[in-house]
Amino acid sequence: MSTESHPAGERIAKVIARSGRASRREAEALIAAGRVAVNGKVIERAALNVAPGDCITVDGTPLAAPEPARLWLYHKPTGLVTTTRDEQGRATIYDALPPEMPRVMSVGRLDLNSEGLLLLTNDGALKRQLELPSTGWLRKYRVRVNGRPDDARLAPLRQGIEIEGEKFQPMSVTLDRQQGANAWLTIGLREGKNREIRRAMEVVGLTVNRLIRVSYGPFQLGQLKAGQVEEVRRRVLRDQLGLNDGQPDEVEKPAGKKPGARSGAKPGAKPGAKPGAKPAGKSGDKPGDKPRSISRPARAPRSDPGFAAGFTPKPRGRTAKGGAGAKPAGPAKAGPSATPGKPRGPRPKR
Repeated sequence: MSTESHPAGERIAKVIARSGRASRREAEALIAAGRVAVNGKVIERAALNVAPGDCITVDGTPLAAPEPARLWLYHKPTGLVTTTRDEQGRATIYDALPPEMPRVMSVGRLDLNSEGLLLLTNDGALKRQLELPSTGWLRKYRVRVNGRPDDARLAPLRQGIEIEGEKFQPMSVTLDRQQGANAWLTIGLREGKNREIRRAMEVVGLTVNRLIRVSYGPFQLGQLKAGQVEEVRRRVLRDQLGLNDGQPDEVEKPAGKKPGARSGAKPGAKPGAKPGAKPAGKSGDKPGDKPRSISRPARAPRSDPGFAAGFTPKPRGRTAKGGAGAKPAGPAKAGPSATPGKPRGPRPKR
């Protein structure tokens, strides 16, 4: 067992939290209650470092091996508080999470009436890393306020304000549109103080009636519906956070294909048929028939009895009606038995 003077190892409360047994604060309470033992000896204080080879038990049960760090995107709806237990008995986000979810912690908070992107993780160290202002990640919000804000009213927010002795860093504020008595704003900030946006808006005379977090650093809410949870892939965690837990990346299966299905083949087609070919028995052609032409068929001849050899039909389109520019119609071509110079009329009916 390591001691405080021995820098090697990690704090025992942190190790318990990483195992998923309890949060770091809950682990400290377990230690104070005498329910934690290290190498068979019950400990009484949390200011203790443990080495990887130490045996830690809680209520006589050894800790499970720590899981690799994982991260989830959660679209928090309104009406839920971001806490494990609420003193007033209100519903929490943990009451609404899917039952197959492991024990997770929220990265930061969203108050009861706020909605949007909330990050969840099973790793306490990752949680603290993402919450630190030194990370420099921009958090964006879509905010609807009651009032008619302009640049003059929003200027103090962009410069940084002080509320009851507490300084707020400058915010990026953009007026998107005015919609009746309300206006939509896009606000970006790099710290997460309690009810920061709502309190800042009250100072400049605006009341927030809807607040949606749309992004947290590189992680976006996107099309995630209210109440849905989506896990961030390990490859993304490695690229964005530099985490390397030695776990292989997930294998992405091609969507829309069943195992063993051939690309382009239609259900019901015989084996060996070319992709895209029509299944047999569907066509009305007989064996040995010539393939049908897909070109447009020629127009059938007119059935008008007056349309005979030597008859000149009226030209289609516009023609000059009298006037000096009109050209006289030329003589029609005569048939074999027609009298020269006279057009042959229609053949009399028999």
